[in-house]
Amino acid sequence: MILESKHTTTYVYSQPAVNCHSEVHLHPRSAPGQHVLDHRLTITPEPDFFSSRVDGFGNHVSYFSIHEPHTTVTVTSSSRVELTPAPAPLPSLEWERVRDLLAERATPEEFEACEFLFPSPHVHLGEQFAAYAAPSFPKGRLLSEAVEDLATRIHEEFQYDQRATTVATPVEQVLREKRGVCQDFAHVMIACLRSLGLGARYVSGYLQSGEGSIGAEASHAWVSVFSPGHGWIDIDPTNNVHPCGKHVTVAWGRDYSDVTPVKGVALGGGDQLIDVAVSVLPSTA
Repeated sequence: MILESKHTTTYVYSQPAVNCHSEVHLHPRSAPGQHVLDHRLTITPEPDFFSSRVDGFGNHVSYFSIHEPHTTVTVTSSSRVELTPAPAPLPSLEWERVRDLLAERATPEEFEACEFLFPSPHVHLGEQFAAYAAPSFPKGRLLSEAVEDLATRIHEEFQYDQRATTVATPVEQVLREKRGVCQDFAHVMIACLRSLGLGARYVSGYLQSGEGSIGAEASHAWVSVFSPGHGWIDIDPTNNVHPCGKHVTVAWGRDYSDVTPVKGVALGGGDQLIDVAVSVLPSTA
């Protein structure tokens, strides 16, 4: 399957902005089952400065600045990605054994996964998250089974509501009110897993359009859990599925703050409106 994605972000200012400085995570990354065939980033007006690098997580990050007065900025990312459906997740170890191995950090893979054990700007740890996860993690259960059960419970018990939260809504409030969007559900699940001593990272990307999936017309988010000997297992609690042939991975990190699609600052500009449009369709080429 080859998917073509287009992600357009437009800023409209009520007054001219004199300068803007932005950072974007919009370039899909290489990942298991994913090969990037092409990527183009178009910025209007043309920036006076542009630079790209690979960050500490292996994500592509670009920076640009516009120094002339402007009332709109449009950032369009266009990509072609070949996806190979992944096999079903392999049976994993008992979840307590995974926790203990991460605590021991005996292998390079386990040591690297440890950076996803700790609190981060949008993911707080605490007894309330461990307590919510507990019914899914009885003694001796395989990690893969426990993670699937937790994702199912979030999918069934939380309501997808685009008006319920903002980027600044605390993860504790999302857990308490059980409402939000894919970003919130991913943060809650990560908080639950890390509160049990398990390694979990935040994955940002896209979903194929027109397939009836929740979150397909915007940037999407899901969770990846570390399983020693098997690597990282992706799971999407918003749709209660393992990503397989319809999810395009753009970036991953500790939480949303590490992989924000577009963020920046502008000098002047007055009030601003932001419009985001995403489409992901099978390639016709």
